[in-house]
Amino acid sequence: MKLIVRHQTIYSYAAAAGRVAMRLKLMPVDTPAQRVLDWQVSVNEEPLTSFRSNSYGEKEAIWVRHDRLDHAVIVAEGLVETQERHGVQGHLGSKVDPRYFLRDTRLTRPSEAIAAMARSLPADGGPLATLHALSAAVSDAVQYRAGVTTADTCAADAFALGAGVCQDHAQVFITAARTIGMPARYVSGYLLAGEGDTLHETHGWAEAWLPDLGWIGFDPSNRVCVTERYLRVASGLDADDAAPIRGSVTVAGDIWIDADVRIAQAQEGVEERQLQRQQQQSTPPPQAAG
Repeated sequence: MKLIVRHQTIYSYAAAAGRVAMRLKLMPVDTPAQRVLDWQVSVNEEPLTSFRSNSYGEKEAIWVRHDRLDHAVIVAEGLVETQERHGVQGHLGSKVDPRYFLRDTRLTRPSEAIAAMARSLPADGGPLATLHALSAAVSDAVQYRAGVTTADTCAADAFALGAGVCQDHAQVFITAARTIGMPARYVSGYLLAGEGDTLHETHGWAEAWLPDLGWIGFDPSNRVCVTERYLRVASGLDADDAAPIRGSVTVAGDIWIDADVRIAQAQEGVEERQLQRQQQQSTPPPQAAG
């Protein structure tokens, strides 16, 4: 399957910012499950070419501006061919030992309730069966409900609340897997939603490590292992570590963020026309203050 994506994020500043620094994880890489055919990232219409491989085997870049700035428009767009591998992502090109992803963070520190759920999972079917059972258990324990958690909500709080969104599902899964000695990490990327669904934002899911298979993607929010409808961009210990955009700004006043993702399945021979149509449908950048 070929997926066309246009991901636009606009940062608007009430007062002109004196310094802006951003770490961008917006450049997907080739994996056994996907092949990047074309991809560009720009900031305020200037192409960003400083992406470098990090220790995870993924790409990131730093963008810094020291002059006055009233908005930043970040656009990532391109074409990626994906394959159906029934969740198995394989042995990805990383310099980090998978055991690194047994490490807890503020967002993935286990509660006794999460640990108890993990310990109650059946183990007689082998580790892969345990992971499938864990994904189902997370889906049952944390109902999908928007607006009840935030980006700062940790796994333990979401599990206690019994509700949340994809970030919460993924982080509860990760936390539980680590408590039973299975390396797990957060993945950010894009999902081509099903017929009748609308998804105009990035998506988050989890990957767990098994020595024989490598990394395996689980999406408790949709009760599936990842499919060819998923486009993988970045990973990390938690949602914060895998965030597509992180940054700091020196500014007096409020900051507004507006993000929009457009994703579609490409048809052979019309990829450029589809990409152009998505660009035309995108949100225009704000006008600079006069």
